[in-house]
Amino acid sequence: MSGRPGLLSREYRGLVVGLLAIVTCSAFEAMAVTTAMPVVATDLGGEHGYGLAFSLFLTASLAATAAAGPWCDRAGPRPSLLVGLVLMTGGLVLAGGAWDFAAFTFGRMVSGAGTGFMIVPLYVIIGQTLPSALQPVLFSWFSAAWVVPSLVGPYVSGILAQHASWRWVFFGVAPIVVAAVVLTWPRVRGLGAPEATTIDPGEGRRRSLLGVILAVGVAAAQWAALSWGDPQARAAFPPVALGAVVLAGAGAATMTAPRLMPPGVARIARGLPAVMVTRGFMTLAFFGAEAFIPLMLVDRYGLEPSIAGLALTGGALGWTAGSFAQARGWLRKPTFLVLGSTVLAVGLALISAALSGALSPWLVAVAWVIAGAGMGLTVTTTSVLVLDLSDTADRGRNSASLQMADMLGGVIGTAGAGTLYSLLLTPERTPGPGVFSLLAGALAVSALLAAVAGARAGTTAAKPVSSAGPAPAPSSETTSPAPEDRA
Repeated sequence: MSGRPGLLSREYRGLVVGLLAIVTCSAFEAMAVTTAMPVVATDLGGEHGYGLAFSLFLTASLAATAAAGPWCDRAGPRPSLLVGLVLMTGGLVLAGGAWDFAAFTFGRMVSGAGTGFMIVPLYVIIGQTLPSALQPVLFSWFSAAWVVPSLVGPYVSGILAQHASWRWVFFGVAPIVVAAVVLTWPRVRGLGAPEATTIDPGEGRRRSLLGVILAVGVAAAQWAALSWGDPQARAAFPPVALGAVVLAGAGAATMTAPRLMPPGVARIARGLPAVMVTRGFMTLAFFGAEAFIPLMLVDRYGLEPSIAGLALTGGALGWTAGSFAQARGWLRKPTFLVLGSTVLAVGLALISAALSGALSPWLVAVAWVIAGAGMGLTVTTTSVLVLDLSDTADRGRNSASLQMADMLGGVIGTAGAGTLYSLLLTPERTPGPGVFSLLAGALAVSALLAAVAGARAGTTAAKPVSSAGPAPAPSSETTSPAPEDRA
């Protein structure tokens, strides 16, 4: 890389700072909200819908991501990025001012839509502006951008939730999003659509419609599944009706999801399809567990929310360490996928064992650091692999497919864990001693499935890239941008 400008050179500095600002505000949002959720659920009576606030956030992100991919391929990254940032800010304000848990969940959905419209443009901007040699480095910096929010966000969020109001957690993050807009927009306003585009408005509308159907199907299935564990909902809706909704929603998702992914995803074909499947199983395992880590520590060990939230900091530090480790390229990319998935499974298995045996909460915290390291090794690798295997004409669509795999995994993980948690609550609405252990153990299985898929990612050569700008070529590293996938 000698003689080439670096990320902090005059040529790239402004853009890099702006993109890092977006990732940082996403990090504050994710870490602070997760820490405050136990207090929010208690205050607004949302214990049985606890997982819904996370999973519907991801569901809205899913629909927006499906629309953002073709939109970026047709019009460039600017419109989608601006809309995403506006929606995220609006959703934070709605959630902070919520008068009941339904209104709070709606605010989270608006923020989720903003996230979907915001994440895909990040990939497209990187692909349009940075040489392939710098892309893995920037993705590693994205992971590092989670460190400060992860150190400060959970503790501050816990303090606010305990001693002031959880509402300030949401109101306080909104100005960070505005600051990211101010920093980023002047730097990307000159970026337009790719010179060689293969998508027309009709294709864009078709993918958007499929994305909406997918999101509605997933939302219906998870609502019915979570309602099954709520005694009041079961009294209002017969089990047969709830089961029918689950089957209908799952059927709609099953029919539409493969049409929004690269061909071969259903059979885990080698190359790009295997990368997508790996990403989905990883996020299912990690984010399904992350949503419940503070709750595990508060309910199982009686820790204060501010202290329990520090466990999330450990996970973010582990994620960053794993991301920087893979950026050195000391293993082949498919090997990183298998290694990281296995490390995540080990971390979740340790959490399950610690909770089952009522061992020290410090062991849970250390195990979450290990789980985060596994995510850093794997998720970051999938991001660069997608850019490697995309050309300028389909970069937006492939990036959107990766994010949809990411979000589907998160939705299934949080909704599935939330359903299991709700079903296992005692009549007094408290978790039994084995509930959290069972959750962590079940999610560890998903991480092992990710390792199986990752072994099939070893591949095909990357697609040739057009001469229209410094598009990605095969690189030896990897990484990931996003609030829900740690950018």
